[in-house]
Formats: sequence, structure tokens, C-alpha cells
Amino acid sequence: THEVEHLKEKLISQAQEVSRLRSELGGTDLEKHRDLLMVENERLRQEMRRCEAELQELRAKPAAPCAGCEHSQESAQLRDRLSQLQLEVAENKGLLSELNLEVQQKTDRLAEVELRLKDCLAEKAQEEERLSRRLRDSHETIASLRAQSPPIKYVIKTVEVESSKTKQALSESQARNQHLQEQVAMQRQVLKEMEQQLQSSHQLTAQLRAQIAMYESELERAHGQMLEEMQSLEEDKNRAIEEAFARAQVEMKAVHENLAGVRTNLLTLQPALRTLTNDYNGLKRQVRGFPLLLQEALKSVKAEIGQAIEEVNSNNQELLRKYRRELQLRKKCHNELVRLKGNIRVIARVRPVTKEDGEGPEATNAVTFDPDDDSIIHLLHKGKPVSFELDKVFSSQASQQDVFQEVQALITSCIDGFNVCIFAYGQTGAGKTYTMEGTPENPGINQRALRLLFSEVQEKASDWEYTITVSAAEIYNEVLRDLLGQEPQEKLEIRLCPDGSGQLYVPGLTEFQVQSVEDINKVFEFGHTNRTTEFTNLNEHSSRSHALLIVTVRGVDCSTGLRTTGKLNLVDLAGSERVGKSGAEGSRLREAQHINKSLSALGDVIAALRSRQGHVPFRNSKLTYLLQDSLSGDSKTLMVVQVSPVEKNTSETLYSLKFAERVRSVELGPGSRRTELGSWSSQEHLEWEPACQTSQPSARAHSAPGSGTTSRPGSIRRKLQPSA
Repeated sequence: THEVEHLKEKLISQAQEVSRLRSELGGTDLEKHRDLLMVENERLRQEMRRCEAELQELRAKPAAPCAGCEHSQESAQLRDRLSQLQLEVAENKGLLSELNLEVQQKTDRLAEVELRLKDCLAEKAQEEERLSRRLRDSHETIASLRAQSPPIKYVIKTVEVESSKTKQALSESQARNQHLQEQVAMQRQVLKEMEQQLQSSHQLTAQLRAQIAMYESELERAHGQMLEEMQSLEEDKNRAIEEAFARAQVEMKAVHENLAGVRTNLLTLQPALRTLTNDYNGLKRQVRGFPLLLQEALKSVKAEIGQAIEEVNSNNQELLRKYRRELQLRKKCHNELVRLKGNIRVIARVRPVTKEDGEGPEATNAVTFDPDDDSIIHLLHKGKPVSFELDKVFSSQASQQDVFQEVQALITSCIDGFNVCIFAYGQTGAGKTYTMEGTPENPGINQRALRLLFSEVQEKASDWEYTITVSAAEIYNEVLRDLLGQEPQEKLEIRLCPDGSGQLYVPGLTEFQVQSVEDINKVFEFGHTNRTTEFTNLNEHSSRSHALLIVTVRGVDCSTGLRTTGKLNLVDLAGSERVGKSGAEGSRLREAQHINKSLSALGDVIAALRSRQGHVPFRNSKLTYLLQDSLSGDSKTLMVVQVSPVEKNTSETLYSLKFAERVRSVELGPGSRRTELGSWSSQEHLEWEPACQTSQPSARAHSAPGSGTTSRPGSIRRKLQPSA
């Protein structure tokens, strides 16, 4: 096979050389080469017929079939080689036909060149004849003019004594003589140009003859080279064919020897085959009665399997019931452990797919839930499933009441004097504002929390006196603004309480005392009109600021004088968004940059708390600085992570769920209850008046503890006054 490959390479190289010579060789010599190649092709055909005849003789020889024999494989290989040689002969035929075509083309081109040369020579001969005629005419004209010159001179001399009529004839003759002289000069110039053209034609003819001689010599040299190369190629080809045929004969001889050995082996195997045939007949007789036995065995096995399946199903049902019971118990123990450790509780809520999400592959649902565990959520991101475990997961079918039932235990602890913080996190358009604020027909956590506080306060009205105040603020472009103030654009600052408690407060932040649900609705309506929202590609009413609803519950035990102060922070964070995807420009772009910067600062704070670093960068953003009380171990904190289920938002959903898992692992420690013990006789010196002494909501500026209160203008109070 190596020699055959070598022969193929030689044939390819020779074919390339032949193509090169074809480009240099003229048409007449190529016809001779074509004849030589036709003779060579005929000789190759005869050799191929001879090889095929020998192969037919080898095939006609009787040979016992032996499946899987090594010599059969070798024989098949030889057949493949022969077929390859036949293919090569066919390729050579194709090359020969192509060469014949090119020779014909070269011949036609050479004939065309010869015709052009003959036409050119004929044209030159005609041009020379024409120039000769013109030269002869010019000489005759000059001779005739010279012959006419003496009479003119004589006339000129004799005219001097003649009359005026003869003078006029003389002038006309002189003018005619001048005209004839000009014509003679012009004929001489034309004759000179004709002689130059004739000389250049002679030079061009000599150059063409020299080029033709050079081309003929090059054709003869190329013809000799091609003959030598074709002769060497023919010798190499003959030698390769002879070697391949000799090897094929040797291999076929070995194949025949191996076939003889196989025949001997077959003769020895015949007794063993008879024995196996007898054994097979005995087994066949035994198998005839096997179906009846098999049917009986199958019936008994089916009955046993059915009974085993019933037992396994009953055991599985019992195990599933125990597993679910243990899962609920584990979750209850985990929640208790989280409460004791003070971890930030994290719940997730998946919004439903809406028509704003569009249609097509990008609008398909990529979020699934675990039917046996409501704390597991699965996300299909780039074709790979990712699972997350949180404290609770709400599907898109969950109602506002379902979500509120999960957080109402935290809200009621605010009445007992604990600080509680609930904040919603997620990308733009994930449903944070809907979860926190809701709609008038289906309110969210904010309004339901205050309603719950009012119901709890009414139940304890016989033993406790409570005062509930509400403040609303927003952080817009890293500026803290009062949503309930008369000047919402006024910038506020965060300060430490001067009493040394380490608590934070906002000087100038308006507080309204609320006593009923109507007061709540009016406060919410007033604050909502001042909040900053804009249209983006991701949300028609995108919140462009972080909204904080601060509810303070102050209580006094009428029997013991025990005073409690609880604070409930309800935070609706602005949505994280990619600038290119939301289409933000100009001021919207600056807003998005501030929002992403503050959320990044929140992530840094969570990372520092998670790794228990000594320094937590609360002051890197107004948002984290204002939430410092809720994230520093002095409150009970819950995060609601809102996610979008559609495929086009999987990157943001993945980031939100990863952030939620990090937040869930932060341990803040158990929340502390803020109480003060005082005597009943000093109740008239309490910081706040009991709620039962006022019948209208009042507004006051949020000040440091012990610094007194200041009333806001009466216009705001009239605006928030409940209707009769």
C-alpha cells in the first residue's frame, strides 16, 4: 500500500508537470503528445484487462467458505486495491481527455495566431504597395513641375514689356506657381512620412519573426522535456504495477494455503457438529413441554409480585406521611433556630407572567417549585437547573393575604417593643411595590400591617394605652426626602440620637399620629403622590427611589407603668436594572446609577455581616445608613425577594436569588425589646399623649427623644383630617 501511495504521489506530480508544460507548449506539438498518451492509455487498458482476467480466474477457483478467516480479509483487501487501481486508471482516462481538449484548444489558438500573422503581413504588403505608388506619383509630379519651370521664367521675363492685361495674367501665373510649389513641399513631407512608416513596418516585421523563432525553439525544448518526463513516468508506472502484481500473487498464494488449512479444520469439526446436533434435538424435545410449566410459574410469580407491590405502596404512603410530618417539624425547628440566632428571614414571591412580557421563547416560564417543600425554588438558567432554599417560597398563584400571614407574627412583635424591618428586593418590574403597597382593592403589606396593629391595640385597650405614628420618606439620587412634609424636595440628614443610645433618627421628618384605617388611607394617598416614578422599557411605572414607611408604636401598661417602644420599618427598594436593558437616558440614567450604587452598597453590608467583619460599611449609602438599626442586630428583619419567572429575566432572577441566599445566612442575634419601667403617678409626664385623648390625626416633626415635638402647618393637617 505504501508503494501504491508513492505511485499516486508521482502521478499527481507528473500531472502537475504536464499541466505546466501544457501552458508553455504550442498547439502542433501537443497533438503528438496526445497521440502518445492515447497509445499509453490503450496499453494501460490492456494491462487492466489482463489483471481482471487473472482476478476472474482466482475467483473461479473453488474455495470453501470460512467466515471471519484472516485470508478472506486479505483477499478482500486485494480486491479493494484492485478497485483502487481501476479508479486510478479511470482518473488517468479523465486526465487524458482533459489533455486532448487542451491540445485541441492550443491547436485552435495557434491556427488563429497564424491567420492573424498572415493578415498582418498582407496588410503590410498592401501598405508598402500603396506607399510605393504614392512615391512614384510624387516623383512624377516633381518631374513634371521641373519640366514646366523654364517657360514660366521666360514668361516672367517677357511680361515686363507687355500691356496691363499681360501683367494680370503674369500675376495669376505667379500665384499658380506658388500654389504648385506648396503642393510639391507637401508631397515631399508626405513622402518622408511614408518612408518612416515603411521603415517602422520593416522593424516590426523583423521583431515578429524573431519572436516566432524564439517561440518555436521554446516549443521544441518543452516538447523534448515532456517526452523525457513521460518516458520516466511510464517506467515508474510499469515498475509499480509489476511490483503490485507480484505482491498480489504472493498474497493470493498465502490465501490458498490458508484455505487449505481451513478445509482441514472443517473436516475435523464435523464430528463435534454431529454431537451438538444430537444435544440440540434432545433439548428441543424437553422444551416442547416447557410452556405449560412456564405459564404456571408466571401466574404464581405475578401473584407474589402484586402482593409485594401492594405492601410497598402501603409502606411508601406511610413513609411519605412520616416524611412530610418530619419536614414540617424540621421547618418549625429551623424557624425557631433562625429566631434564636437572629437570622434575617427571607421569603420569595414569584410574580405571574403578564402580557407586558410579550410572546415567544423569551416569555416562557423558567421558574418551578417543589411540590413537597415550599421553601425550594428551581430556576432554569441557560439550560441548566439551579435550586435555591429559602425560608418560604410563594408561587404566582399566592394572594396578598397568603404573603401577609407569613409576616404578621413579626408585625405583632412590634407592639411588644421590638424593632421590625421588612424590605422588598428585586429587579425592576418584579412586583415589589405591589407586594408592599398593593392596590386599593387588594392592599399590600403596608396597609395590612397597620390594620393588624389597630386590631391588636383595640384588643389590649383595657390594659394598655398605645400611640401609633407614621412617617414616610424616600431616598432619591442619594437624597433623603420627606414624603409627608410640606416641602417634599427638602433634603434631610440622618443623625445619631444625643441620648447616647446609638439609635439613628432623622431631624425634621414628619410624623402623623393615626387612629383609624381612614387615617392610614389618607397618609398613604398623600405620600404616594410625592413618590418618584418614571416610565422605562422594563416597567411602565418604575419606582425611581427607595420608599420607607416608618411606623412607631409606643405603649404604656396602665397597671405597672411599663413603657414600650417598637418601630416597624417597611421598605420598598427601587428595582435593580441593567441600563442597556431598561433604556434609561439622561436623568433616568443618573437615577439608575444611584439605585444600582445603593443596592451594591447593601450587598457590601450583607457580605460584611455574613463574614463577621469588624467594620460594616453602613455609611457608604443613605439606604444602608438608614437601615443600620434593622441590620445591626437590634431588630427582627425579613426580606421579601421578588422575582420574575420569564426566560428573558433569568439573569436578574439568578442574581436576586443568590443575594437572598447570602442574606439568609446573616446572623444578627436575637432582637432586643425596648422597655422602660415607670410609676403610674408619672404618666402625665409621658413623652406622648395617649391615643384616646385625641380624635384627629396630628402631624409632628420627628425629633430626638426628649426634645419635644413641633406641629406642622395646619394645611397638611386639614388635608389629612378624616371626613365625617
